[in-house]
Amino acid sequence: MNSPPPNYAGKADTRSRALRFVLGIGIVSLFADFTYEGGRGIVGPYLAVLGAGPVFVGVVAGLGEFLGYGVRLLSGRFVDRTRCNWQVMGAGYAVNLLAVPALALAPLVWVAGLLVFLERIGKGVRNPAKDALLSRAGRELGHGYAFGLHEFLDQLGAVAGPLLVAGVIALSAHHGFDSAGTGYRVAFAVLLIPALLALFFLWRARGLEPEAAPVLTVHPPARFGARYYFYMAFAVVSVLGFSHFILVAYHLQVTQRLTPVLIPVLFGVAMGADALAAIVVGRFYDRFGLKVLYALPLLTLPTLPLLFLSVHPLWIWMGAVLWGAALGVQESTVRAGVATLTPENLRGTAYGLFDTVFGAAWFAGSVMLGALYAVSPLWLVVAAMLLQLAALPLLATLNFRVAS
Repeated sequence: MNSPPPNYAGKADTRSRALRFVLGIGIVSLFADFTYEGGRGIVGPYLAVLGAGPVFVGVVAGLGEFLGYGVRLLSGRFVDRTRCNWQVMGAGYAVNLLAVPALALAPLVWVAGLLVFLERIGKGVRNPAKDALLSRAGRELGHGYAFGLHEFLDQLGAVAGPLLVAGVIALSAHHGFDSAGTGYRVAFAVLLIPALLALFFLWRARGLEPEAAPVLTVHPPARFGARYYFYMAFAVVSVLGFSHFILVAYHLQVTQRLTPVLIPVLFGVAMGADALAAIVVGRFYDRFGLKVLYALPLLTLPTLPLLFLSVHPLWIWMGAVLWGAALGVQESTVRAGVATLTPENLRGTAYGLFDTVFGAAWFAGSVMLGALYAVSPLWLVVAAMLLQLAALPLLATLNFRVAS
């Protein structure tokens, strides 16, 4: 008896639906990144204008990331249990995006710090739900490609946002409104427009996601394998030595290495490098697997000397490009690795746990780097480079375990 022919039309339709979802949620992320990356490019200088010191800036950057990542464990578990992905995403995006234009009204430095925390918490709440849905699309398209394409669209907004902000600051300076941070306040207020557009397209994207894979066992595994934890250890050590751009921007502001207008432009260039690295390395990931993650510490190693020790603007711009490329690997391919190493029915929990530990490490690293910077930028650079070198043997061990 002849077996039925494979359903090529059905498979093509499934891939098409997965691609439509990645593009749809990518447009949401484009406008979302337009908003909060546009704001992030000037938070460091804005805090400096409000009177913050380097340790306070390091704490705001690190604690904000920690809160944003820490809440993901609860959010991820909630999503796995309830499957309320879209409701969680809606609440998270609203807090994440509306906190940015609210910075325009911050009267004191601690109020601005609280709004930065709210923005990061909102992002943390919605990310496990979004990543779990993206991993469904990755099942059809390849995880590296799905996360890389999403990050590419995401970073188009991350390029446009800082450029718009730079234009607003330049225009404010031209009209003499930059003496008390007015240009920064106007820039934050303008970001309300892309924030509302992101929420509109999120509403329009609902229902485009592929269907969940059927659960093959009544009792799914309650624990993740050793490879997942080795992977987490590599990511933790790497991010401990990865400076937040808020601290970079603060350094450029207080040392006057770049003018206030050029700092958000520098961030926009970094986001462009992020976008290109995400889609290129994502493609390589689908072909070569976890080996491509050697790019993360190798890209980061020269970044901080160029950003914190260079005097010539050319080296600073080169450092920003490398920093953005490393962030692109971190934001896309590192996330694809979590999907590769964990079962789909526990994917929300897997991302939540990974992000919580990752965020705690970024918090500790940011506070450490901020404190070292207060002593000397050289101390910051040496510590960060040693941590990147320490990440390499952890990744080598992980790849050995995967191959064996």
